[in-house]
Amino acid sequence: MVGSRAYRLYHRRSDRRGSLPKGGARRHATTAPKRSRLPVRTPAAHALQELAALSHALFDTSDEREILRLAMNHLVAAGPYSAEAGYLKVGHDLVPSPGNGPTHAVAVARRVRELAGQDGKVIVAGMPWGRALGLRGPAGLHGYLVVTAVSRPTRAERSLLAMLIRHTAAALSVAVARRGRHEDALELHRLRKDTLELRQLRKDVLELHRLREERTVLQRQLVTVAAELGYERAVHALMADVAASGGGEEAVTRALHGLTGLPALVEDRFGRLTSWTGPGCPVPYPEPDPVRREDMLHAVARQTGPVRIGDRVVTLIRPHGEILGVLALVDVRDEADERTVLALGHAATALALELTHLRSLAEMELRLRRELADDLLTGTDGPSAYARSAAVGHDLHGSHYIVAVQWSNRTTDDSFAQSVGRVAAAVGMRSLLTRRSDHVVLIAGDRPHAHALYEALARENGTRSGTIGVSASCDAVDDIPHHYREAQRALDVRRHSRERFGTSFFDELGLYRILGPGSGRRELERFVQEWLGQLIDYDSRHHATMVETLSRYFDCGGNYDETADSLAIHRSTLRYRLQRIRDISGHDLANVEDRLNLQVATRVWKIVLGGLD
Repeated sequence: MVGSRAYRLYHRRSDRRGSLPKGGARRHATTAPKRSRLPVRTPAAHALQELAALSHALFDTSDEREILRLAMNHLVAAGPYSAEAGYLKVGHDLVPSPGNGPTHAVAVARRVRELAGQDGKVIVAGMPWGRALGLRGPAGLHGYLVVTAVSRPTRAERSLLAMLIRHTAAALSVAVARRGRHEDALELHRLRKDTLELRQLRKDVLELHRLREERTVLQRQLVTVAAELGYERAVHALMADVAASGGGEEAVTRALHGLTGLPALVEDRFGRLTSWTGPGCPVPYPEPDPVRREDMLHAVARQTGPVRIGDRVVTLIRPHGEILGVLALVDVRDEADERTVLALGHAATALALELTHLRSLAEMELRLRRELADDLLTGTDGPSAYARSAAVGHDLHGSHYIVAVQWSNRTTDDSFAQSVGRVAAAVGMRSLLTRRSDHVVLIAGDRPHAHALYEALARENGTRSGTIGVSASCDAVDDIPHHYREAQRALDVRRHSRERFGTSFFDELGLYRILGPGSGRRELERFVQEWLGQLIDYDSRHHATMVETLSRYFDCGGNYDETADSLAIHRSTLRYRLQRIRDISGHDLANVEDRLNLQVATRVWKIVLGGLD
């Protein structure tokens, strides 16, 4: 230990300074009789030097256990003493030193505790003299040193022992003080740390209350920038940097939120959230209503600049006049001012550039989808069509409907085709899209609603002067060209009808399905099957003549007597059969449209298809 080395070094130096070689006195006397003799060190002086060396070692040590160990190991410097035991006070207890002997440990420890801080006699077997001496300092008791001797110490030896005890107690006091200062420093560090944490906590608590003040400070800073460079120029530069960074919609909303302090969001054209920065984002995000969404877009489009709708300030992302989405600020407290509106406008411009780039990528996918749609309409092999449709994210399996769309006030160009595609997606139609010279074609995965697509396109185009033709259900890729002709037929019939604007379904055209150009035997069979199919099946199952009865009835001009005579049946039997025909087919002979289609169907069945064979 440091203290032990210091003590030994001092001790060796003292011995060299005070000792003489053997015979030195005689040699000195004979060779230099006229010089005075060196003084011989007395035992008391030697003990004082020993204690001085020990004192240096004690005070150089900051470890209380090491101080007690040094005092116990060098107790002999004070006289004929032995260190029986040593104790340090830790809290309210006396902790024995590791150097204590085990022989008398229990008895000595009990006696020391009985002294309760006072000095006193200690009885140790074989030792005539024993004392427990308290190591006291200004702060009180630091411990005990139990000392024994084989004989009663002299007065000088007791004085030296008292000096050693005082030095040991003082060294312990210094060590305790050092430890206290160190603990105080640690406690001060902890207090400072706790203070900093409390300050930070206070800052966090006050953060919500300071938001408004910070926003005011930011606005004042922006006013300063506006005085130097112009606020609009600064915002424009910021948004240009955001656009150049390629961070997309999230970067724009983040910058806009930082400028205004309001939650910023981006929705696509159909109302689906694509980015939100700031607090209060609803989870899950509300599902948009297509009809109300279209109404909102048109309302905002009619205005100049951002428009307040409820608690939002909304502007359209509309490069080149086409709506790509919506950029908005959530302003529940109606705090938006001119600077907020200006920042919103610049952010919309920056976002329009980003979305235009993304749109160019989407157009490439659209081109691939159009090429697939073109090949399907002209005819292509099934495996190739299925693979290509999967590549562009469309499932060709299952039933499809071909939809032809024409609008009188729109040229059938790419813009109109894209408009039809967006509206179709908004009303829930999964489809491939292409265009022809005078109409747009959709290959839809579901049967279109009778009015939804037409009404949405009427709102999109601002006029109801549009016509839509829908084919019958198509269950095979090879049949798509035929069903495309059905859609064209439905579109043509609607355009030349009395109510030429709206939606017509091929399977609802009735007689008009077979009157147009290109109608062949296959279409005649479909027409007959639609109007007479259930009667033909009934006759086949029951060996009846319901279709023949209906044909004779029309041939006789609906005359009951002539029809009954031609069939060689009673008039009441004819009435029964006609009623059964109504029940089986579901068609009413009293309805002019049904009657006409049934009569044509029986003619085709009998003459063209050979129904009497």
